[in-house]
Amino acid sequence: MSNPSPTPSLPLAGIRVVEFTHMVMGPTCGMVLADLGAEVIKVEPVEGDRTRHLLGAGAGFFPMFNRNKKSIALDLRQPQGLEAAIRLASTADVVAQNFKPGVMTKYGLDYAALSKLNERLIYVNHTGFLPGPYEHRTALDEVVQMMGGLAYMTGRPGDPLRAGTSVNDIMGGMFGAIGAMAALMQRAQTGKGQEIDSALFENNVFLVGQHMMQYAVTGEAADPMPNRISAWSVYDVFTVQDGEQIFLAAVSDAQWRTMCQAFGWADLLANPHYTTNNERVRARPALLADLRARLARMDVEQVAKIFEDNGLPYAPISKPEQLLDDPHLLATGGLAEVTLTDGERAGQTAQTTLLPLRMAGERLAVRQNPPRLGEHTAELLASLGYEAAQISAMQATQAAA
Repeated sequence: MSNPSPTPSLPLAGIRVVEFTHMVMGPTCGMVLADLGAEVIKVEPVEGDRTRHLLGAGAGFFPMFNRNKKSIALDLRQPQGLEAAIRLASTADVVAQNFKPGVMTKYGLDYAALSKLNERLIYVNHTGFLPGPYEHRTALDEVVQMMGGLAYMTGRPGDPLRAGTSVNDIMGGMFGAIGAMAALMQRAQTGKGQEIDSALFENNVFLVGQHMMQYAVTGEAADPMPNRISAWSVYDVFTVQDGEQIFLAAVSDAQWRTMCQAFGWADLLANPHYTTNNERVRARPALLADLRARLARMDVEQVAKIFEDNGLPYAPISKPEQLLDDPHLLATGGLAEVTLTDGERAGQTAQTTLLPLRMAGERLAVRQNPPRLGEHTAELLASLGYEAAQISAMQATQAAA
């Protein structure tokens, strides 16, 4: 099951992945494997993945999570389309899917059916819940954030708030990719594939596991993050001159001393109530009020420079769009250009974020733009043994359906 033109320098070169995915979770799994060098083939309905045409918060889904992939458009409701999908899936090292339970079984594209055609197949299910009482519920990222404690921890008391990105979908896809790679390693020893399950709810529970463990260790329930008792005395957002904001931290006694010396705050350094971090935490309300008053008279660049020059932790409060011009991302190759495939800006280019890792000193690049709908259909069908006339007839049938 090999890529006809592998890239030897990438770790998953020669691995074929066929994905029946949509939205974010499944496509993230495929993107991770594709960035690592696998040949990833996205099977789309003839009308295209719905995320090609989403508005608002979903407008970036398709170009973000579908780079480095091929697209084949098949109508699974037509016998010829379904037969081609089964034939394609049987050539895969990995099949990934994130449809509702029972959908893939209905089409004979589930693990039980496909593993009879290829015992080496690794099959990754991306679901809302692992098997159990909840498994037939319809899950969304926001649903599991609400029921899994994350929205409670993110919002203020009485005001649950989802995290500001598709955190469970993205991480759920990453865990699916981790499972696939582990199964590939195991297959190298056993010669056999296996079925992998990655789920949104369980992913969310893993994220709040630190708060669950906090309760187990201390007997005290964790407060929502905006209302929590910080373990550090200086660890907050401060408003400075002209209403600008900046996050500042001093998480050790050494950093506290450095901060006081850098700003010339000898009186704070000499205060016996502020000698240790724990003492400062106990006096935190008064300390923070004092610090806010002092910092309010300074501009944000001045404060940032003092923290930068003294190796202290700080951060500007950035908006996502500002990161497109971030000097660190630009200098380190953290952004790459892709050509948009759909919508009013189709054909234009945009910057996308790469996987946050390097291998052998290099970032994992965009080798292939997000595919146009069905861009590789004829090529892939031909590689499966279909004649030109059969391909034309199948595409005509699908177009008429």
